[in-house]
Amino acid sequence: MSGGLPAAVMPDVEQVTVAYLKSVLPSGTLVGTEWPADLASKLAAGVVSVTLGGGGSRLKAVTADRTIDIDVLAATKKQARDLAALVSAQLIAAQGTTQGAARVYGVDETSLIWLPYQASAETDTIPRYVLVMSMVVRPA
Repeated sequence: MSGGLPAAVMPDVEQVTVAYLKSVLPSGTLVGTEWPADLASKLAAGVVSVTLGGGGSRLKAVTADRTIDIDVLAATKKQARDLAALVSAQLIAAQGTTQGAARVYGVDETSLIWLPYQASAETDTIPRYVLVMSMVVRPA
């Protein structure tokens, strides 16, 4: 069969984002793809949880436009907001670089909302921002 587009497996943007943020955020900040067990004990240093939100091809077989949903939790609202701003700035700074298996072409902040987390009626709310970023990537 000839004449088809070459196959290009797009990088796992969730894992690329986690690895990159681990390398640029302050030491002690917990970065992963899920909230940690015993969340309350981890808030002093901040928690950043990255989840792939969706997206599709920008240019078929060349680039993918992915949405990344990022929960940012901390001990105080100001700390959570400052950490969310740092995450956004660092991801925007990755534009034009190669991070792991991905070449990052474009990064945009889509939204940042205050959405405190309350585990149950008996607990205080945990300061949380939800940051949504979009990234245009291709294989490195």
